[in-house]
Amino acid sequence: MATDLATPPAKAAPKARKPKRADKVPLGTALRRYRWLYLMLLPGLAYFVIFKYLPMYGVTIAFQDFLPFLGYSGSPWVGLKHFEALLSGPDFGRLMFNTLFLALLHIVFVFPAPIVVALLLNELRINFLKRSVQSLVYIPHFLSWTIVASLTYVLFSADFGVLAAWMRDLLGDTAKIDYMAQEEWFRPLIILQQLWKQTGWGTIIYLAALAGVDPNLYEAARMDGAGRFRQLWHVTLPAIRPTVVVMAILASGNLLDTGFEQIWLMTTSLNREVADVFDTYVYYAGIQNGAISYSTAVGLFKGVAGVVLIFGSNWLAKRLGQRGLF
Repeated sequence: MATDLATPPAKAAPKARKPKRADKVPLGTALRRYRWLYLMLLPGLAYFVIFKYLPMYGVTIAFQDFLPFLGYSGSPWVGLKHFEALLSGPDFGRLMFNTLFLALLHIVFVFPAPIVVALLLNELRINFLKRSVQSLVYIPHFLSWTIVASLTYVLFSADFGVLAAWMRDLLGDTAKIDYMAQEEWFRPLIILQQLWKQTGWGTIIYLAALAGVDPNLYEAARMDGAGRFRQLWHVTLPAIRPTVVVMAILASGNLLDTGFEQIWLMTTSLNREVADVFDTYVYYAGIQNGAISYSTAVGLFKGVAGVVLIFGSNWLAKRLGQRGLF
């Protein structure tokens, strides 16, 4: 007689516990363990909070007819009145053109300059010469725009300029040009100053990126018969492309930020028509003419445009297959 053997029901397998992340440390433990690092962070954090974030409350002036004796709370609100005055005013077109034209010149000449210098220095095999050239191009970064403008006057002034006098001696009266006063020479001088002062700083960033390129890639390229130019094109440039993209995104946010100090020091009554940009216009409108709310609206417009440009360039970089900034 056949007997049915009852199969005992299988026990449900216990739920596997989710493994804890080895790098997940409780906040209190992290604060105690890394207390000295957090203590070192406090001065920088305090700087940004006090001088960057707290003053942002002042942008409310752009929506008021601000009167100092009434303060923030007592000044009447006018909404977008000052923004409408800026966009419909006679100066907006000139300011936008001057600012964007300088930004375009910066992109074409100043932005690629550190990349070119870094690539050239990377090809040098004499370390002493490489370090010497790198130091020489980096020193101007520490000079203030006041010194740079003073040097420009010493070199190009029509009365006592060294280079201006040399050009007159070499070419005669045809080269008697007042570089500091004529409008057509304002933008070239601005770009030359930026090239001389800022190229060294960017060069260090790109040299650091070049130091991380795998030497085996160059060895493989040489085995395939690639010369120096081919190695540069197929190995070096693709390796530093992420750094170039990040720097381009950061630079896009400063397209309307041409720099107040440099432009203001180089502006004269004769080149004012091409020298006026948003940065200097805020000074003239707010400090000299007392239009505090209007000048705040101009500055806020420039800041919002910079944020839009950063997000737009970051989105474009991702659409093109590159790593964005965020």
